[in-house]
Amino acid sequence: MKICIYGAGAVGGLIAGRLAQAGHEVSVVARGAHLTAILKDGLRIEADGRQTAIRIRANNDPDKLGPQDYVIVAVKGQSLPEVAAGIAPLLEENTSIVTAMNGVPWWFFDRLPFASERTARGGGKLRLETLDPGGKLSAAMPTDRIVGCVVHLAASTPEPGLIRHNMGQRLILGEPGGKNTARTRTLIEALQGANFEAVESAFIEKDFWVKLLGNVSFNPVSALTLATANRMIADDYIKAYMVAIMRECLAIGRAVGVDADIDPEARMDMARKLGVFKTSMLQDMEAGKKLEIDGLLTGTLEIAQKAGVAAPFTESLAGLARLRAESSGQYR
Repeated sequence: MKICIYGAGAVGGLIAGRLAQAGHEVSVVARGAHLTAILKDGLRIEADGRQTAIRIRANNDPDKLGPQDYVIVAVKGQSLPEVAAGIAPLLEENTSIVTAMNGVPWWFFDRLPFASERTARGGGKLRLETLDPGGKLSAAMPTDRIVGCVVHLAASTPEPGLIRHNMGQRLILGEPGGKNTARTRTLIEALQGANFEAVESAFIEKDFWVKLLGNVSFNPVSALTLATANRMIADDYIKAYMVAIMRECLAIGRAVGVDADIDPEARMDMARKLGVFKTSMLQDMEAGKKLEIDGLLTGTLEIAQKAGVAAPFTESLAGLARLRAESSGQYR
């Protein structure tokens, strides 16, 4: 298959490298020093102390890569407008778009009964305006092309062109609304052939929400405290604060028909088993990169507002994280 990974950072780069090794025709959209390093030395994947260099097509101009069978979008939420503006040359009639990202996706409401019921009552189409201002993302990447992908693995980019796989193999895939087709199952088979633990979801919105419980709490708190996950869990005050945020997020999800069905203490246990690790937002904070505040916090709070659910702990975290990032030029 022809597969383009739009955003060859830690997660996208790992997926690209493994799919290329499995024999697929893989290309990546990358930029800057990362692109320069990939073109010079190949995409380097480090795992279990061993490093492999993979020669792969790479360009900062999607028009140079041509139409694909799948485009895997693996960027942070703040980079999505750039993707929307550039993705068209990669698409033909049957191209699928896979969103392998943290946080709430812009298409989250599109297949939920909550949204259709509101529309039927004369409320108009329900869109997450904070994530998709003016509907530009939806226009460029419509829901009927989408396969959602929830990522349960950890990787990092210690230097340009190098992807370090730290832990985990699990990728959960499904189409909005749970009506999966051959496009999802074909991609799952390809990912399994590339040594990922890829599984099919009957309700991908729920899987996004389960992941969100951890992301919306651990990520911003780590950026504020500069602490690894184990230290946050070990501090009784911080842990209680994150549990309160998780409980609010559970209530928000249930109000729109997405019940994550997990106790916050159990979600803490999932993180505890990972030991000492830095969240992606803490890595971005230390690297001086823009922080993924809107996809994790602002979008969640917009859903809360639309559902009429109070979320004071999540609001306080959003305000603190946004102001901290603004102070260091890491939020726009």
